[in-house]
Amino acid sequence: MVLTARIVIPASPTTPQAAATASATPTQPVASQAAQPSAAAVVVLRQGDSGPEVSDLQSRLLRIPNVYPDGKVDGQYDAVLTEAVARFQLWYGIRGDEDGEYGDATRRDLESRTS
Repeated sequence: MVLTARIVIPASPTTPQAAATASATPTQPVASQAAQPSAAAVVVLRQGDSGPEVSDLQSRLLRIPNVYPDGKVDGQYDAVLTEAVARFQLWYGIRGDEDGEYGDATRRDLESRTS
């Protein structure tokens, strides 16, 4: 919720411009800094994504026995990687992320096991 304040100065005979300016100025909401997304927001990785974050995920999953068998580190979030992430989530009881998606809950658990 964004709250705005408007100060109205009653017009006096000596300052007719003050009243005209106050009434002519539109009230515009000001964005709250808390409403802005954080630069440190966690990115959810899912099938179709690619890049170094996906490569890191692949490398970490290869360190967990039988989760990503014969997996490759190519930076592509494909169906095989989606199945491996879902398997990891199931086997380790991870809740909070969609099946096969690498979100905050899955990331915390995997990083704690592979740091």
